[in-house]
Amino acid sequence: MGGDGWRHRCRAPHPVPRPAGGHSVSGARFDFLRYAAVWEDADILVDALAPAARGARVLSIASAGDNALALLTCDPEEVVAVDLSAPQLAACELRIAAWRSLAREELLAFLGVFESADRVTTYRALRSGLSDRARGYWDTHEQDIAGGIIHAGKFERYLRSFRRFVLPLVHSRRTIDRLLQARTREERIRFYEERWDTARWRLVFRLFFGRAVMGRMGRDPAFFAHVEGTVGDRILARTRHALTELPLHTNPYAAYIMTGTYPVGALPLYLRAEAWQPIRDRLERVTLLQARAQDAAGHFGAFNLSDIFEYMPPDVHEAVYAALVEKARPGARLAYWNMLAPRSMPGSMSELIRQRPDIAAPLHARDAAWFYSAFHVDEVEG
Repeated sequence: MGGDGWRHRCRAPHPVPRPAGGHSVSGARFDFLRYAAVWEDADILVDALAPAARGARVLSIASAGDNALALLTCDPEEVVAVDLSAPQLAACELRIAAWRSLAREELLAFLGVFESADRVTTYRALRSGLSDRARGYWDTHEQDIAGGIIHAGKFERYLRSFRRFVLPLVHSRRTIDRLLQARTREERIRFYEERWDTARWRLVFRLFFGRAVMGRMGRDPAFFAHVEGTVGDRILARTRHALTELPLHTNPYAAYIMTGTYPVGALPLYLRAEAWQPIRDRLERVTLLQARAQDAAGHFGAFNLSDIFEYMPPDVHEAVYAALVEKARPGARLAYWNMLAPRSMPGSMSELIRQRPDIAAPLHARDAAWFYSAFHVDEVEG
């Protein structure tokens, strides 16, 4: 990752010690933008955490910033967005600068939701409001700004390859458009079984979203170190669930994968009209921190932990979970996902933590970012 670390309260950056160990992934790189968008459903995250987050400090994995910003709609005291990756924090900071200065339609065009030929010009007007680290990163990545920063990550390029080169081998543009139309559950099942679920679809999906291709082109081979079983088959099963059980015409993740952008009727939470003003009014409550999650100072009432536990061996998962619970206030909630490796509350924490499947299960059933096998909500006793 390089550099001296990063602390940024949306105004002035302050150096912190460079992070080491902990929730980092052995062998994985953090010196480039892996995710230009967040691929976890902010709607279920906010529903899970809102009762604990309101008026409290919230600790959130930063990633590209989408869900850290979405959590501002809960009216927290502060959102500390933490990440090991300086480029990920630069993505968060540029979003915040754009939010502060642009009208909503201008923001959507600048990010890459709408077409625009003026993004670099807009960036040059925004750059003076960035920290030296963020400005230094984006000054050398203006080509990513020109294309829209929500498309600039390694994972988004992986999905672009699927959309441009793989999906056309299976389905026509007309069939893809029909998939994303509003339908009843029965109509979605019929369309999937009769038109979509071909032998070629299953073959190319298993290959492209298998361990080898996804590890090399999309994520990182190190992220699969603790995954057992056939990756492609498991994601295919979750995809069938999404394409039949979930409304697709309002699903931002399905829309982006299939079309390369978000339509106005299928925006992620942080970009919706109703979230615009609450987020803008609370931008000063965001703190960006380059560190391990468990190294964030102070105590918190809510935790968005993404899927960080999945990348850890069981003993490290237990240690990191315990360290985070030490920072939790009574009644705090921890929300996190599993994609391929099962990770939940360690048994050693059962006297301190109450698992909340009554909250998590119905939320996971409507998780629009469907590729996750589980969603967990844990609550600190007291």
